[in-house]
Amino acid sequence: MTTGVAIIGSGNIGTDLLIKVKRLSSTLHVAAMVGIDERSDGLARARRLGVATTHEGVDGLIRMPEFDDVELVFDATSAGAHAHNDALIRSHGRIMVDLTPAAIGPYVVPVVNLEAHLGATNVNMVTCGGQATVPMVAAVSRVAPVAYAEIVASIASKSAGPGTRANIDEFTETTSRAIEHIGGAERGKAIIVLNPADPPLIMRDTIYCLVEGEVDEAAVRASVDAMVADVQGYVGGFRLKQEVQFDTADHAYVPALDRPFRGTRVTILLEVAGAGHYLPEYAGNLDIMTSAALRVAERLVADRLGARA
Repeated sequence: MTTGVAIIGSGNIGTDLLIKVKRLSSTLHVAAMVGIDERSDGLARARRLGVATTHEGVDGLIRMPEFDDVELVFDATSAGAHAHNDALIRSHGRIMVDLTPAAIGPYVVPVVNLEAHLGATNVNMVTCGGQATVPMVAAVSRVAPVAYAEIVASIASKSAGPGTRANIDEFTETTSRAIEHIGGAERGKAIIVLNPADPPLIMRDTIYCLVEGEVDEAAVRASVDAMVADVQGYVGGFRLKQEVQFDTADHAYVPALDRPFRGTRVTILLEVAGAGHYLPEYAGNLDIMTSAALRVAERLVADRLGARA
């Protein structure tokens, strides 16, 4: 017996999520796929897979008989649309997993803080950059005090659809806050680069952490390696490009901290390749979002059903 879910948004992220649930989940099934363009590829694929669809948005979803079978709803639209979607879905008692940067609910990165938010009715999946880099900041901060963390996420321009481009500001703000609130850095900063290279390059992430005082390099490396292995449990294409690097950092003034800093700069270099379920391999930025969202949804549903038993 599987639990019904609905997906709002028939673009790249929503469609990849549809394929992942169909192929990978033994506990969930897609009861409905929602869009606003009847001719979209996502809705067409859903219909071919035998999934009920509507092109009338979230309001159309509520009117569908299949909605009675839905326990959880993924929102793969935009930050601007999410507020309306969330209010309507939660008023009907369903769980919302938000793949936009709207951040109405708590930030969740599965390997870092999912267990702390199992009772939430809306969880926010941060951003693709956040899902890739926040675990690395958390890995450093659990063994050393991180005063400042800065991440640079470079993604293929072809993998950035209209929703991503419309939410660049929300991306940087949401990711920066997640670096602090989940990653454990005193201050955080996020930068996104849309790389126009052709052929497209896979997602690359650079993480800089300024660590106060002496650093146990072996402990940091072990913590990072363990976290990478944890993320690989649901994102197979997640990997370090090289060993963690350590450099002396002696700055008379760090604007983000508004004070001098002396310690160590820890540098972590990552790449994220997609699984190729619907999107090309270079779209690791989208793959990590849908993979993380699926992991979260399965855990939230299992917890809710367990509480009812």
